[in-house]
Amino acid sequence: MTTTADALTGTSTATAIGTVPIQARCAPDAGLQELLANLRNRAAEFEQQRHLSQDVIDAFKRIGVYRALVPKRLGGNEWTARQFCELIETISRADGSAGWVASFGMAPTYLAALPRATFEKIYTDNVDTVFAGGIFPPQPAFYVDEGIRVSGRWSFSSGCMGATVVGVGISPRKGDTTGLPRMAVIPREKVQIVQTWDVSGLAGTGSHDLVVDNVTVPEDWTFVRGGQSNLDEPMFRYPTLAFAAQVLAVVNLGIGRAAIDELRRLAGGYKAVTGAPTLGDRPVTQTQLGHAEAQLRAARSWFFEAIDEAWASLLAGDPVSHEQTNMLRLSASHAARVGAEVARSMQMLSGMAGIYNRSPLARCVRDANVVTQHAFLGEVTFQNGGAMLFGRNPLPGYV
Repeated sequence: MTTTADALTGTSTATAIGTVPIQARCAPDAGLQELLANLRNRAAEFEQQRHLSQDVIDAFKRIGVYRALVPKRLGGNEWTARQFCELIETISRADGSAGWVASFGMAPTYLAALPRATFEKIYTDNVDTVFAGGIFPPQPAFYVDEGIRVSGRWSFSSGCMGATVVGVGISPRKGDTTGLPRMAVIPREKVQIVQTWDVSGLAGTGSHDLVVDNVTVPEDWTFVRGGQSNLDEPMFRYPTLAFAAQVLAVVNLGIGRAAIDELRRLAGGYKAVTGAPTLGDRPVTQTQLGHAEAQLRAARSWFFEAIDEAWASLLAGDPVSHEQTNMLRLSASHAARVGAEVARSMQMLSGMAGIYNRSPLARCVRDANVVTQHAFLGEVTFQNGGAMLFGRNPLPGYV
């Protein structure tokens, strides 16, 4: 048995893995079901226009994506790490780009490194604040009387088209001294978006470039990315960078499930031109689908088991250990890869039906491959994980 969450109400119920569809386990609310159907029907539209439409961002607000992790005392829902990841998994099953953009509803855990007063102002003014960030490369920024003057250009700002505030990576300088890299939080209207996102997968995420020209940011609106949280709730004692990796990796658990769904849909009626049996009647297809189902469920189980163990430590008043953080990171990278492998195997089994750009299976493969290439989920995470298993120190930023 495992504890799963109603992502809209914040309540938990115990269900047996695999006995209830992911969508029902995560959030049975009618508003979410309507949104999922909308995402499935419009996935090609988002891919073509290279960003999600504003009505989708508004729907995310209605179902609680952006207030999910905000403390209840500020009007938020104060969900657990598991609840939020289950919701992103469910959205990603409908459309990978939508799940990726929704995953940045984890922003409160980043922004909790801001001074407490700044954080509370952001979410008191708008509990559904939509945050997007352009982190790399950190740009030099200079102290002035009013704060820190910021200029530069940053790439990979997923979801920026619908953001209300953005964060950009800076290397603050005072004379000849350069401080730790930070993020500066800036109102959306002071930032130019340059639509550069022309990619093979996750095209609907709108991960365009951000340009800032001589904007002065008060120092208390900057923070060290991944820095110590200034809030006390359990979610803000959870490892921030590990969580950032998890909310991206879980997108591929949803995409992998979507690929299996699509192959099963095709199986009943698709016949090859050679007159071979339908997909569902072929022994090789049956065997490979069985392998894929087992692989995806196993990866998902480890992913959420690692979350549950870390969360239990927090509820007991203990910090999440480095060993637990290592499992969070390793299980995330593993889940991302398994989801992509499942998507690719489902496309191969579909034969010629899966080669068209309009095919949902082709989109699953394009999107899933991009997830695995994110720096948080790359091969170096396995190197770091292995180093820790040998009792060695990982590279900076891993735990």
